[in-house]
Amino acid sequence: MYKILRSILFLFPPEWTHYFSMNCLRVLCLLTPIKKLIALFFTTHNSRLTTHVLNLEFKNPIGLGAGFDKNAKYLRELETLGFGFVEIGTVTPLPQEGNPQPRLFRLPKDKALINRMGFNNDGAKVVAARLRKWKEKQSVLQVGSNRQSHAPLTTHRSPLIIGGNIGKNKSTPNEEAWKDYATCFNELHPYVDYFVVNVSSPNTPGLRELQEKESLKRILLHLLMINNGKANSKPVLLKIAPDLSYEQIDDVIDLALEIKLDGIVATNTTISRESLVHDVGIGNQEAGGLSGAPLKQKSTEIIKYIHQKANGQIPIIASGGIFSSADAKEKLDTGASLVQVWTGFIYEGPGIVKRICKLLPKINN
Repeated sequence: MYKILRSILFLFPPEWTHYFSMNCLRVLCLLTPIKKLIALFFTTHNSRLTTHVLNLEFKNPIGLGAGFDKNAKYLRELETLGFGFVEIGTVTPLPQEGNPQPRLFRLPKDKALINRMGFNNDGAKVVAARLRKWKEKQSVLQVGSNRQSHAPLTTHRSPLIIGGNIGKNKSTPNEEAWKDYATCFNELHPYVDYFVVNVSSPNTPGLRELQEKESLKRILLHLLMINNGKANSKPVLLKIAPDLSYEQIDDVIDLALEIKLDGIVATNTTISRESLVHDVGIGNQEAGGLSGAPLKQKSTEIIKYIHQKANGQIPIIASGGIFSSADAKEKLDTGASLVQVWTGFIYEGPGIVKRICKLLPKINN
């Protein structure tokens, strides 16, 4: 069924299709009976998939990567589709429009996407306000549910874990970047369950230079200092590029262990086009980060390397080329604790979480 719908949706520009589809789902979810029907169809409830990592409890290990719901507008809809967690953002201190359109391209024969969005988002204050409303609503629903069941409140108010992916504004020079990350961190801290520091997007000029050890150390240490001063600290993770050399990855691992970073997201999109087979023309024509099936092997190799090099001491969220249960299981077997889909969601449709969860073995926490 989704293949037919996808063939129609793929006739339209990717970015327009994204918002059209999610806004249609939003309208459907406004009607409680339809929302419950959608949840019944797409959500799986199985305690064997409950995952404990980062001092959080995930109802399942399948999340949606950053960049899909940049502004935290579709949390209800994504929860209805069964995601165990959603990473919003990338959020910057000030709102920005991102790069000129078109900036998102499909490569259907390779089951891939190219994006050069450029951190388009509403800014930290607006996103924080939206998250606050979400949390308040979830708190009311949780209290009402617990009054009926006489059950104690859970440690987090919503069964949907929310990650906050943070970055810097394009106009901010790299030497001032640490201030941008701190601003986003403080704004979002009360409303997200974990943070991901994004210094690996290829679509903000010079951003990847911040992956160098000293620049990275300055940003992360400052965030950890702020975090330690909060009443409730939140896990802080780092998202890395698949284009790093193994020497650079070693630096990241050493730094993560030294400062006791909570985890790594591996990996972001790639600027390489070596793994493209069919859509080489458009792949080489359009600049931006490549995601999807061509990234699968490289992402898995990096996850395995980090897991082995760090002796399993660093929790890893896997991202890159996950379309099926087999793909997710491969990432988990290699050393990841959680997995994120993005491009796979576009190509496989709204049933991807349930299909992956159905065939996953019991999670060993």
